[in-house]
Amino acid sequence: MNHSADAKTAEEGLAAQNFDTPVDSTRATEIAMQNTLLTPRFYTTDFDELDSLNVEPVRAEWDLLIAQMKADPNKGHFKKNADWDHIDWDGMDPALKAEFIDFLISSCTAEFSGCVLYKEMKRRGKNPDVTGLFQLMARDEARHAGFINDALREAGIAVNLGFLTQAKKYTYFRPKFIYYATYLSEKIGYARYITIYRHLEANPDKRFHPIFKWFREWCNDEFSHGEAFALLMRTDPEITQSRMNRLWIKFFLTAVFSTMWVRDHQRPAFHEALGVDPAWYGQEVFRKTSDISRQVFPMVLDIDHPRWIPGLERLDRANRQIAAAKRQGGIGGKLKQWWGSARAGAAFLSLLTIPSIPNEVPETSRLEPAY
Repeated sequence: MNHSADAKTAEEGLAAQNFDTPVDSTRATEIAMQNTLLTPRFYTTDFDELDSLNVEPVRAEWDLLIAQMKADPNKGHFKKNADWDHIDWDGMDPALKAEFIDFLISSCTAEFSGCVLYKEMKRRGKNPDVTGLFQLMARDEARHAGFINDALREAGIAVNLGFLTQAKKYTYFRPKFIYYATYLSEKIGYARYITIYRHLEANPDKRFHPIFKWFREWCNDEFSHGEAFALLMRTDPEITQSRMNRLWIKFFLTAVFSTMWVRDHQRPAFHEALGVDPAWYGQEVFRKTSDISRQVFPMVLDIDHPRWIPGLERLDRANRQIAAAKRQGGIGGKLKQWWGSARAGAAFLSLLTIPSIPNEVPETSRLEPAY
């Protein structure tokens, strides 16, 4: 296989030539190896419980989605072509270069994390519906990760993805938590990418790197993956409707939204180059994601509540305090870390206690990209 963009399976994608790491990437791999609240994680789960899923309650919608994914509309898309402009990495503003590389490494790690999880689900399962779905999603994520690594190589670095598989710490989540977290990750990924794509479509002078031209098809993959997890959750009403699970859904919504806010505010040069205010961008992405998540979640967060933005800003300030304390080191730095963590916990609890907005879930969940 010459390029992961043409792969029919995840295995072919991982074996493609552009998945190798031909440059010294120690620093990039070290960044990808980090395990913090803001960095992408690798997950494992109860594969037997996952394999026992029965998709018959959503069979009609399921078969339509699987047929669409098997048709593979994005095969061959994730590779450089004549639209790929030359980038003067050496002449790029140093702050922008550092933040953009961090963005690419984080995105590559997140995509590869999905590939590893989905590939393992496929390998361990016997349920043809479940294994068939995860083989298709692993294929897509392998293409995305390989494409980002292609972009990173132009800057003289790349993430050693094979090393990550063996060395990065794995976090165990029960299947329902995988559903909540991954559904939100895929849908918020769609909202993020399409918001940037539409902004740059209207402001092409702000497109400082060619990878943004590929975001529309990319986010459509994310959308399809989210649709699959919406259907998985709808196979059992208790997953989204029981009192305890409603609380978990609210927790995951708050955690995913607030993590995105804090992470994006760490990249001021990146957003300035795009011509995007990170606060506006965050709220726009939250609004799109909330609208989409009405297909399966019994509530949405009240992102217009008077405590919402101030709570996010408090969380961001606390995170900056923690980062500064880590750099300081010593006993004084450790004490400041604890204080910053306490402030972050209080800010998150304040966000979590904002009353949510009830939502009546529709009889069918099937959506198509509309932004």
